[in-house]
Amino acid sequence: MDIFSKYGATRARHDAVVSAGTDPFGQEIDEIVSATEAIIAGRRTIMVGTNNYLGLSFDPACRKAAADAALELGTGTTGSRIANGTYARHRELEEGFKRFFDRKHAIVFTTGYQANLATLSALAGPKDYILSDSDNHASIWDGCRLSQAETVMFRHNDPDHLDKRLSRLEGKGECKLIVVEGLYSMLGDTAPIREFVEVKERHGAWLWVDEAHSVGVYGENGRGVAEAQGVEEGVDFIAGTFSKSLAGTGGFAVSNHPDFELLRLTARPYMFAASPTPSSMASVAEALRQIESRPELRRQIWRNAEQLYAGLRDAGFELCSALSPVIAVRMPDERSVVHAWNRLIREGVYVNLAVPPGTPGGVCLLRCSVSAAHTPGQIDEVIRRFTRVRDEIAGPAVSIA
Repeated sequence: MDIFSKYGATRARHDAVVSAGTDPFGQEIDEIVSATEAIIAGRRTIMVGTNNYLGLSFDPACRKAAADAALELGTGTTGSRIANGTYARHRELEEGFKRFFDRKHAIVFTTGYQANLATLSALAGPKDYILSDSDNHASIWDGCRLSQAETVMFRHNDPDHLDKRLSRLEGKGECKLIVVEGLYSMLGDTAPIREFVEVKERHGAWLWVDEAHSVGVYGENGRGVAEAQGVEEGVDFIAGTFSKSLAGTGGFAVSNHPDFELLRLTARPYMFAASPTPSSMASVAEALRQIESRPELRRQIWRNAEQLYAGLRDAGFELCSALSPVIAVRMPDERSVVHAWNRLIREGVYVNLAVPPGTPGGVCLLRCSVSAAHTPGQIDEVIRRFTRVRDEIAGPAVSIA
């Protein structure tokens, strides 16, 4: 038997998607023009699916910091910190995260995915339980699997269900680690972290929150949903990524736990992976300073999110959640969403095609992410092109609303 025969159904499904036009999972981008525009298939395209929430990927200070670091320190670290050493830039960046989150400890990782793998797999042991929200990201589920703890799923954003799950575990195991996200990346809904903190304290559990999509956007200081809800002290561990508002590549975790640094000696995805590159560390350190010193970026992204959200809603599109920088348009089925995605590409609008199993509840989505760098004119144009595509393809098989 061929070793790839197990993927026959995946191949057939992918072939069907590609037969509708462009491969949405391998879209080539000819040129990045700015934080909000690119050239795709020769067309100038508005990017509304980048997660570049604050537009810092083209910030002059961030770009210069990255370039200077590469010239000064080289292109890579060529190994892990436990084997090849810690650069001063690693320590400086970790000091930056400690300052930003007002936490005593911070560790940086090579990717956000690895930040989740490392922290979850090391925090939870064979005698522990992980309580995981059903809509958590794949990296979180993989981190749960990599740990030796038993993972118990609870209904999405349902503190009462979590409370029942923990009640049934009373007297079992040693530690219970609750795992949720701040802003969920597919539907754009936020977690009721205040209620989760109450449940956590009632059961003597620990709370870990992934703020990957909410850092820089939520809270008075941009520290995420926990800050926005005024419950930061109730969160024991925060993890996140460089690849959204921070416009780099890597990940981080912060905590006030006095033994948090033990993760450097126990988390295999930290111990056995190459450390973040000098250019990424430098640009992210600068991005943190930009977030701290330019609150106008947060005000602008919320203005832009309100404009796109209201425009699509008023045009008759079905949106999946309340207002957030992630705006997901629900589509009736996979054939419809693939067709609409291809039409939008030809119209010069790039969004994310999201289909099961990557989406909760089996929904099909055209997922938009807004940037503070979008202009009002670009957002108006995105709404017009969405509407034009909907009007052209509307019919029994391809209705969008």
